[in-house]
Amino acid sequence: MPTAKLTKRTVETLEPPAEKQIILWDSEIRGFGVRVMPSGLKTFVVQYRNSEGTKRRINLGRFGIMTIEQARDLAKVRLGAVAAGEDPALARPIGSTVNEVCDWYLKEAKAGRLLGRRRKPIASSTLALDRSRIERHVKPLIGNRSVEKLSIADLEHFQADIKEGKTAKDRDGRGGITSGGAGVAGRTVGMLHTIFEQAARWKVIDANPARGVRKISMDVKRDRRLSVDELKRFGKALNQHDAESSVAVAAIRLILLTGFRRMEALGLQWAWVDDITGCVRFPDTKTGPQVRPIGAAALAHIQSQPKRDNCDYVFPSEFSDGHLVGLPRILQRVCIAADIEGVTLHTLRHTFASIAGELGFSELTICVLLGHAPRGITQRYVHIDNATKLAANEVSRAIAEDYLGPR
Repeated sequence: MPTAKLTKRTVETLEPPAEKQIILWDSEIRGFGVRVMPSGLKTFVVQYRNSEGTKRRINLGRFGIMTIEQARDLAKVRLGAVAAGEDPALARPIGSTVNEVCDWYLKEAKAGRLLGRRRKPIASSTLALDRSRIERHVKPLIGNRSVEKLSIADLEHFQADIKEGKTAKDRDGRGGITSGGAGVAGRTVGMLHTIFEQAARWKVIDANPARGVRKISMDVKRDRRLSVDELKRFGKALNQHDAESSVAVAAIRLILLTGFRRMEALGLQWAWVDDITGCVRFPDTKTGPQVRPIGAAALAHIQSQPKRDNCDYVFPSEFSDGHLVGLPRILQRVCIAADIEGVTLHTLRHTFASIAGELGFSELTICVLLGHAPRGITQRYVHIDNATKLAANEVSRAIAEDYLGPR
């Protein structure tokens, strides 16, 4: 690592790196340095190991706002606290802007240090959604605001801005679109409440400014399902698009046959599929690791998918080694061909559940098929037995044969 005595001239003449950040360490105070980003941003940092031997790095302040002398004095204070057995990162690991609190949350959650529902580490799928909302909505609108100065009115204005589409943008290349609306606004504010609550619990901030914020309600409940006639038209439209978008159509068909969530289907890996017991062993879902029963029709559909060399996914991307993305666009085309409106991927999941109910299966059994979180002590004892296998088999058979028809 490069070292030099940090002076005003030394820091001013540092050239931004072409790609990754660089850190120039001070030759006089061990652990004190200045980080330079490709954007040219320069920030004073302190790096140390706490009493447990864990390496920490904390920001002291930005060059230009903080002088070399101020940063050097603050570094001595922080390193002195370390020598006394304290851990400055836990006491106040970051500053107090919304950006910094969100970055702290993403880092700690990714490391598994923050607990979510059921006192378990936050699921990677949840964290991916949180990261997307932070980058697309939170940072552009209130990222530079001080958390301590945020009011309930500020956050409700923030919510209204998202609803009205102030952060909406069109598709950029193969990237997704950023939309507004009541649902996006309400979920983003709910996420911020959770982030601030975690930060307050860890003493990163003094209090959660989102307590008392009124979350906007959804205008329309997500209770749409496909009727019998719509399902048959939908099946015909799927078959028509099979040659054009075979992988995407196959993923949509699997959601209908299983009731899987979008990312459960798209991220499905071959190693998780148990052909012998007729189930999928998810290492992680919205509600934690699960063993999910699937019917014979769904299993046969999975087995019919061509395998790509050196690719773990059942539905691989055409452009990378990852899984397929962009499923809603194909779904929209299928719905236009079928002359059906108001359909989302969640509609297909809800349709699966509705058909299971019409076939006479209990709510408890349907919850197991959908992978819902247990609501009570009784459900904890429900496992992949013959009854749930029978239910999965019958529902997928009915959808495949009675509604979708032959491919």
